[in-house]
Amino acid sequence: MTDQLLDGPHGALRVRIYAPANPAGPGLVWAHGGAFAAGELEMPEADWVARSFADRGIVVVSVDYALAPFPRNWAEASGSPEREGVHYPVASDEVEAAFRWAVQSGLTRGPWSIGGASAGGNLVAGVALRLSHGSGPFPALAVLAYPTLHAVQGVPDAALRAALAADPAADVFGSDPVRAMYENYLGGPVEDGDVYAVPGTASPAQLSHFPATIMINGEVDALRVSGEAFGASLRDAGIDLDISTEPGTRHGHLNQPELAAATASIDRFARRVLATSPENKEQQ
Repeated sequence: MTDQLLDGPHGALRVRIYAPANPAGPGLVWAHGGAFAAGELEMPEADWVARSFADRGIVVVSVDYALAPFPRNWAEASGSPEREGVHYPVASDEVEAAFRWAVQSGLTRGPWSIGGASAGGNLVAGVALRLSHGSGPFPALAVLAYPTLHAVQGVPDAALRAALAADPAADVFGSDPVRAMYENYLGGPVEDGDVYAVPGTASPAQLSHFPATIMINGEVDALRVSGEAFGASLRDAGIDLDISTEPGTRHGHLNQPELAAATASIDRFARRVLATSPENKEQQ
């Protein structure tokens, strides 16, 4: 594991490189979650996840992207200090820059995928979409763990609503908190967010060149509505999609390495990343 400072689009950008002992070919650029305003490279959703992929032969570049402000009301509720921060598109630009750097880095011979969890899933989906509208480089695969992709959160169906009601600690992503999270990230009304900031709003036509995608959502998680809606749009666009729900999980299960479900999700993600390499496909 080594840290490296890149010449990023908004100043120095730190990335952490996890080189496997037995490289299998592919690479993965990874973005942790944290409501756009929290999280760091040492959290399990960054460090444990990256180590787990590296243990399976995948080179990982974990991105220490700039965070949105941590406002006073959030600080008072969590006991964490209030903090200034940046707004869109800074974090998005930095994740894109990290992906472009990784592709040219020579760290691995295999194709590069891009992935992230929760708000990190939003960032990588927006970057993958932007790259798909340009001349590349193009990710081989988008790896999305319980992503938030809509600033206007959809309404859970009756079964999910009942599950959330039975587990109030999991019921934290209603429409008002999600809107506030995006307004803090955007620095303004959610209506001002473009399709790369809120990729769930992309039409099938806009998604026509989006990379093949694997998505794993939490079972008792209102953000599953967002992930499943985005999955439906990807299907309508004809994109290769592997979408599933990890049984028995709340939002953020990759941040709890002690859960068997966390390892199960990593195993499924890793199989798909490894399969992006032609030589690994031939072995399967």
